[in-house]
Amino acid sequence: MPFCLEDIWHYYTSIPVFMLLLQNHLPIHTENQEVHFKGNETQSSVYSLSLSLSLSLSLSLSLSLSVCVCEFRKMAEASISVDQDHFSCPVCLDLLKDPVAIPCGHSYCKVCINDCWDQEEKSGVYRCPQCRDTFTPRPVLRRNNMLAEVVEKLKKTEVQAASPAHCYAGPGDVECDFCTGRKHKAVKSCLMCLASFCETHLKPHYEVPGLKKHKLVEASGNLQEKICSEHDKVLEIYCRTDQSFICYLCMMDEHKSHDTVSVKAYRTEKQRELKEEQMKSQQRIQEKQKKLQELKQTVNTIKLSAQTAVEDSERIFTEMIGSMEKRRSEVTELIRAQEKAELSRAERLLEQLEQEIADLQRRVTELEQLSHTHDHLHFLQEIKVHYIHISR
Repeated sequence: MPFCLEDIWHYYTSIPVFMLLLQNHLPIHTENQEVHFKGNETQSSVYSLSLSLSLSLSLSLSLSLSVCVCEFRKMAEASISVDQDHFSCPVCLDLLKDPVAIPCGHSYCKVCINDCWDQEEKSGVYRCPQCRDTFTPRPVLRRNNMLAEVVEKLKKTEVQAASPAHCYAGPGDVECDFCTGRKHKAVKSCLMCLASFCETHLKPHYEVPGLKKHKLVEASGNLQEKICSEHDKVLEIYCRTDQSFICYLCMMDEHKSHDTVSVKAYRTEKQRELKEEQMKSQQRIQEKQKKLQELKQTVNTIKLSAQTAVEDSERIFTEMIGSMEKRRSEVTELIRAQEKAELSRAERLLEQLEQEIADLQRRVTELEQLSHTHDHLHFLQEIKVHYIHISR
């Protein structure tokens, strides 16, 4: 439940917060007096309990303050929200850019209204694209500074209103442990608090003196893995002997004589090895790329050779087909010529045989007629002539 301003003031000036400031040896000024904490051994246990309680209460107070500020800001933004359509240019339908107002009262982008009026330059009569009111001569356009400022504020408001949607935690993101309802995305994790914080709930770690000493790391969902299970301290030392991460208390106990190094130094060492491995990998990549280029050139050469061979074979076969076609035509012409000659000779022989057959049929008829004659002398004379013709 959010605090009201009076509760916040009363809560912030309470004894636990006062004790928190004393813990950090910071001066507190009340009515021009400076008070310092210098407790004795008898009060140390009481103060330790009070300081722990004050630290928790101070953290809760700071978080509540951040939530209140966010809520007030959202309420203020909602109270001045406007419809974007009221500030859109009727020509381009976008937010006004360099807005100008014309005599009828309507506002446009300077570029848009100038483009409209440039098309009406020939007629000399200029109209408002909305109400169709006419103006002669062409009105002088002046920038509406107040409207331009409102549009700029509207743009900023839209950007601010749209940005929180990108702050919510999604799949694979680390959620803020202090957000209620829909969780925001955590930006940092505290190894002392063993919790993750979004930008809003992280502010106390930058503002509260007691929290400034906490160790912040990149947001992580496995904070418990960074804490020593035996001493509940941060794992900030690497034991080379056991090849494990330990805390500073482990180094004083069972890892006392072991070869140890800080996590930061070990990270630097591994980072150097990683860099060397990256260089080797990069070198291998370059060698592979060189081989790849050579192989690509070989492939291109094979393709070029194959294409050349295909083109040569196409050319050769085309020439062969052309030559065969030509030879076929010549042979066809020769056969047709021989056919024509043979047919001509056969036709002549045919005519000759037909003529001979006709002559023979004529003689047969004559002989038939001669066989029926009763004149013996005439018969013998004709037979003699007939034999003479046959002998020829």
